[in-house]
Amino acid sequence: MSKIILTGDRPTGKLHIGHYVGSLRRRVELQNSGLYDKTYIMIADAQALTDNADNPEKIRQNIIEVALDYLSCGLDPTKSTLFIQSQIPELCELSFYYMNLVTVSRLQRNPTVKAEIQMRNFETSIPVGFFTYPISQAADITAFKATTVPVGEDQLPMIEQTREIVRKFNDVYGEVLAQPDPLLPTEAAARRLPGTDGSAKMSKSLGNCIYISEDPAELKTKVMSMFTDPDHIKITDPGKIEGNTVFTYLDAFAKNEHFEEFLPDYANLDELKAHYQRGGLGDVKVKKFLLAVLESTLEPIRARRAEYQKDIAGVYEILKKGSEVARETAAKTLDEVKAAMKINYFDDEALIASQAEKYKM
Repeated sequence: MSKIILTGDRPTGKLHIGHYVGSLRRRVELQNSGLYDKTYIMIADAQALTDNADNPEKIRQNIIEVALDYLSCGLDPTKSTLFIQSQIPELCELSFYYMNLVTVSRLQRNPTVKAEIQMRNFETSIPVGFFTYPISQAADITAFKATTVPVGEDQLPMIEQTREIVRKFNDVYGEVLAQPDPLLPTEAAARRLPGTDGSAKMSKSLGNCIYISEDPAELKTKVMSMFTDPDHIKITDPGKIEGNTVFTYLDAFAKNEHFEEFLPDYANLDELKAHYQRGGLGDVKVKKFLLAVLESTLEPIRARRAEYQKDIAGVYEILKKGSEVARETAAKTLDEVKAAMKINYFDDEALIASQAEKYKM
């Protein structure tokens, strides 16, 4: 069986460093690993419209922002297929067939759906499209017969729902769909990067993000105002690491070579943490180190983005060609699904012949 990756993002704004450590960095590594036969990266605009139907221009404008973030982070269109979800109509048709395999009560029990509904205040008026997006996601994954789906922990219930749909379809209609497995970030800190304000989740809507394309001045402002240990008032005070956003970010980004270059007083992050915990190390010094680490990470990404921005038409062409490739693959899967469901009437010569024989005079 081929090893295939499918993953993507909703184009509701520029991507932030939570996306980078949680998925983008890993996607590039997987793309370049040689371990996978195909990699599909989707800009999920149709899914984004489920809670932005009254503002399609927002989605339209952010398609290019997400594409630029993808390319600048190192996703390579010669190695990965980058495509736009809405340009693959076969996904909608697959979603419609899968709806018959899922109950309303099962969707209501999905923890990710429940959390998203609460966050968007949809409790009393849930758009049907939003409510059923786990089914849409299952269509996305199965259309490309993805075996691996890189996700954060909050998306695990969505993958389990896809697996249930696959099992149900294969039980009823025969072995057609591939069973996907989630792939979590290897680093615990990367699984859920908190917001700069210490909130549990970095979110564009909460305004606590550092964007991948953040300019140096804004990056400095955001880092220097980040949440730390509120009880660490004086430098001499012992500091807490747990719940300290600055150290969580260092867990996700800092490498030993960063200490050699920017903070040679310490050999590694463990030494820095130990000093902070026993007291005698100020937050400003730690934040300045984090700023240097983030700037060294984001500067080459920023430079690549600037190059791609010089040829926006070329970026759209990458997405167009990728969408054409993706649609061809999805169409093949849809044909198999319709054949298994026995709704491929015009392709079934045996059916036509038997019906003709039945009604011979």
